[in-house]
Amino acid sequence: MTTATPLVGTPGTPETGSDQPVVPASTAAKQQLTNRWASLAAVVIAALWTVPTFGLFISSLRPEGEVKGSGWWNFFTDPDVTLDNYKQVINGADTDLATYLVNSAVITIPAVLIPISLATLAAYAFAWMDFKGRDALFVAIFALQIVPIQVTLIPLLSLYVEPPFNLMPLAGRDAPGGGFYTIWLSHAIFALPLAIFLLHNFMREIPGELIESARVDGAGHVQIFTRIMLPLMAPAIAAFGIFQFLWVWNDLLVALVFGGGNLDISPLTVRLAALAGQRGEDWHLLSAGAFVSLIVPLVVFLSLQRYFVRGLLAGSVKG
Repeated sequence: MTTATPLVGTPGTPETGSDQPVVPASTAAKQQLTNRWASLAAVVIAALWTVPTFGLFISSLRPEGEVKGSGWWNFFTDPDVTLDNYKQVINGADTDLATYLVNSAVITIPAVLIPISLATLAAYAFAWMDFKGRDALFVAIFALQIVPIQVTLIPLLSLYVEPPFNLMPLAGRDAPGGGFYTIWLSHAIFALPLAIFLLHNFMREIPGELIESARVDGAGHVQIFTRIMLPLMAPAIAAFGIFQFLWVWNDLLVALVFGGGNLDISPLTVRLAALAGQRGEDWHLLSAGAFVSLIVPLVVFLSLQRYFVRGLLAGSVKG
């Protein structure tokens, strides 16, 4: 008398008895994004994205007569390079972009640091602290991401101008608008929903056993946050920091509304918009000024792009 021996699947194979190993979701996603067609599409998109920027750079180096008389591609048949355009837009009496470049840096750096500081604390509270109404509050913050900025401009401006805040009149009765602080606060308010959501998702991927071990050793929330969470969250913080830097540096709407038209605190984008309206025929100056505005965020993104990709993909795929 014989007995049938049940089939036992080997580790790493599906229950159906197939010899094909189980491919993790992360590996499958990587294979789909790195195949031949995906690489070809990435090259085409990169070329289409880079050609206008390259043309802008070539135009910024050409003399005024050639910029107005022919397309930038004619540079290769009759090359003529000059730096007069950059000298005029940076140090010229009519443009003086150097001052507005400093204003952009003064606006951007606090507008990045403020929401990061607040969002890391809020993300830790939502991820690892239990309090009443936590889930409902997190859903409400997540829903704020779909609210258009344009809808909030008038209500927020009213809070700045009217009592009890009176923020914008503090700049002086003769000043046409507020100070830097109104632009900092506005960018921080607009950035917090995305920052909290992104950092919360990253923080939830940290193993709970690590937190429990720290608690067993007597660590409180402050020690867990500063000694464990912040070092592990560096990729996510860097990713959001880059995203927020690019958004604030290239912003025009918030600076116009909450700067109140005060040229002393206007960023580079406001000055370039004014140049386009006042001197729209000076293509050589506009191209040089646009590339001056472009070079800073381009350098920041290229130098920190690995953190940007790691932070955005963290927690998006399991396996």
